[in-house]
Amino acid sequence: MKARHHLLSLLVAATLLCTAFSSSADVVLPSADSKFVSVKEINPTRDAGFVVGDKLQRTMILTVKQPYELIKESLPIVGYEHRYRGQVSGIELTAIDVEEQRHGEQSVYTIHLEYQVFKVGRVAKPAILRGEIVKLRQQGSKAVKQFRMPSFNFRTSPLSVYGEVNLKNEMSPFVAPLKLQANKEQLALKIAAGVLAASLLALLYVLGARTWLPHMGGAFAKAYRKVSKLPEDEQGLQQAISTVHEALHQVAGHSVFGNGVEKFVLEKPAFAVAKPEIERFFALSRQVFFDAQTPLDLGMPSKQWLKKFCRHMRDCERGLRPEVHA
Repeated sequence: MKARHHLLSLLVAATLLCTAFSSSADVVLPSADSKFVSVKEINPTRDAGFVVGDKLQRTMILTVKQPYELIKESLPIVGYEHRYRGQVSGIELTAIDVEEQRHGEQSVYTIHLEYQVFKVGRVAKPAILRGEIVKLRQQGSKAVKQFRMPSFNFRTSPLSVYGEVNLKNEMSPFVAPLKLQANKEQLALKIAAGVLAASLLALLYVLGARTWLPHMGGAFAKAYRKVSKLPEDEQGLQQAISTVHEALHQVAGHSVFGNGVEKFVLEKPAFAVAKPEIERFFALSRQVFFDAQTPLDLGMPSKQWLKKFCRHMRDCERGLRPEVHA
């Protein structure tokens, strides 16, 4: 009998404890004076036609003036289910982001809220984003006050029509037709188009032979075009070598000979990477004009190698780094 009485006492105590906690959570604090706090709300652009799963974004710009300050722990918590008259509202806060800025004697809190609809009905029904309550503390005092932000009323719609409906009679002139939002896709398309345009310009800059962009009309770019047009015979090769000599002289600002390659790359460090090929070019020039008996292995026909050399030198004058093999 004593054990039964003890168990009954524990149940009564637990009930009283839960009641106490519930009461403390529902305590209504004094409201903050409106001259110290104000709010500007940015609501969804429409207030009807939401179905289960849809998300609503709100932005509340809360301005708090001294001596009050916002108790950030009182901001709404993600996942908290609001209740209306004891019933779960079916609207859940799924995300919150807060930005704080201080301007003199006031603080501005930009609160981004995202709600999701988790209820569905057979007919369109009114719903509400409850006015969130935040708490304010007065500096130098333990007194706490509350501020209720405005609520937002909207209507939810069923996923499908219930029963037989005359569509003509159900169409409301007050509800605009729903439109698909393609803002994200349009932004992604613009970014992709920008990346594609930049890539095409980069390819044009690297591979282009004409003077379409700045720094594309250098001496070796012109030499490359001229060498490409010369005939594939001994006379054409001599003219091609003379053309490259002229380009070297133009870039250096003075005559460049075989024993002056070291000085040339010191004066023009952008061409240092092509030093082995410059030395090989002078060897080719010496063989073609003065010493045809000296063997020279270029790995390919002389005219073809000369075009490749001009392309590498053209890359150097454009600030690029060609892949040159010693």
